[in-house]
Amino acid sequence: MAEHILELRNISKAFSGNRVLNNVDLIIDPGEIVCLCGENGSGKSTLIKIISGVYTFDAGEVTINGRCYHRLSARQSIAEGIQVIYQDFSVFTNLSVAENIAMNYRVHNKKRFISDRFNRELARSALAQTGVDLPLDAMVEQLSVAEKQIVAISRAICQDVRLIIMDEPTTAITQKEIEKLFEIIRGLKRKGIAVMFVSHKLDEVMAICDRIVIIRNGVMVVDSQAQDFPREKLVFFMTGKEIEEEGFHYAGEETEAKPLLQVEGLSLAGAFTDVSFSVRPGEILAVTGQLGSGRTELAESLFGLRPATSGTIYIDGVETPIRSCRDALDNRIAYLPEDRLSEGLMLRRSLGDNFSSAVIDKLTNRLGLVSEKRVEELSVRWMTDLKMSPKHYTTLASDFSGGNQQRIVLGKWLASEPRIFVLNCPTVGVDVKSKSEIHAIIRDLAAQGLAIVLMSDDVGEIMASSNRVLIMQGGRVVFENDTEKVSESELNDRIIGAYREEAVK
Repeated sequence: MAEHILELRNISKAFSGNRVLNNVDLIIDPGEIVCLCGENGSGKSTLIKIISGVYTFDAGEVTINGRCYHRLSARQSIAEGIQVIYQDFSVFTNLSVAENIAMNYRVHNKKRFISDRFNRELARSALAQTGVDLPLDAMVEQLSVAEKQIVAISRAICQDVRLIIMDEPTTAITQKEIEKLFEIIRGLKRKGIAVMFVSHKLDEVMAICDRIVIIRNGVMVVDSQAQDFPREKLVFFMTGKEIEEEGFHYAGEETEAKPLLQVEGLSLAGAFTDVSFSVRPGEILAVTGQLGSGRTELAESLFGLRPATSGTIYIDGVETPIRSCRDALDNRIAYLPEDRLSEGLMLRRSLGDNFSSAVIDKLTNRLGLVSEKRVEELSVRWMTDLKMSPKHYTTLASDFSGGNQQRIVLGKWLASEPRIFVLNCPTVGVDVKSKSEIHAIIRDLAAQGLAIVLMSDDVGEIMASSNRVLIMQGGRVVFENDTEKVSESELNDRIIGAYREEAVK
């Protein structure tokens, strides 16, 4: 039998006395697809960074390709054939496809001179192993998210990779692109390359993996062959609690109120055209569609980030131009962006600073200085209302898990007392428990009379947390119905069907 690629024995790690990994054991064999699951804060990221040599471990040993390490550096990990593809792919957007693919190989092998011919040959060979053809001279900034991911995978392949760790690889790609990624992963498996697939999406976990490994509170609680593991127990072992997966239709309470938000013929050149809809107080309208459908641009337009070039927005029946974020805030519109790390949070500032950032002018004293007491009161209120893990309001936002970071962004905007809340993929990259809790928060906000516009590509989320759904394709609305009148499978088929129709054109 071939030796294990990776073997971890009794790995432990603590930060400032807080143990985040406790006696973790893990074995990965050649050509094996292992899914690593767990809530945010469970220890997954720490484990990945230990395997890749970014973090040192406090106790235990790591054996790679039969070689034992009591200390492992990033250079040693790479030399042993381990590559990590993070969510942002870490590509150089101002370089070509060929230059990106060849970059790490050249650095690792200390190539002092640049050869375009060598770059292209290396890139062509690596891409051939993925079965995807990309223009070698194209600048990476011009590529789609899925194509950037292919570049990252090809870059790993050309370094004699034996184990690729993919961190949430399907977060920002379409269903069709996910299927292509799975084909590539299975192709790697046939070549004897192992893959560690880190994901919160349970359907994907069951579809692609040979083995399921679950970590909770720093302890490995499951290591099982996927075929022997009951899917319904995934959530329990990840959270330690019985949390039902949301498989119901959200109806909300019927209301005869007039629309709070009404959009007529809204257009943004190059993004979307002639979009019309209305949302009453207490309603949740979902807007979905594949990447490039125009849904994100529509969300940004409603908040004034990308003002519409034509069309009309009405609030309470009154025509209300939204030309800037200031206009949106003055009309009590809030916006939760898709990328919380770069657009929603001040990571190196405290929880209190983040919560108060949208309402800072309301927290000053008679001297015009920010009142620390008011900031603390505001923070304690939203930490309590959003059921956040108990930490002090001076804790940095970067110290919270992904689910709690999303709550921070929610709290920041809820502090502004909005009447209309635009949510752009509010549960992307959060664990199953936090996802369920955020859905409950969204439904509760609607019950309090907010009009909510929910942008999402998660069909389960749409069914569980919206009254109505619009599908966008090529910048236009191509379908609209109440969620209780359409099944989850039908909605998914319509989204994919719209994508296929657009691709044919």
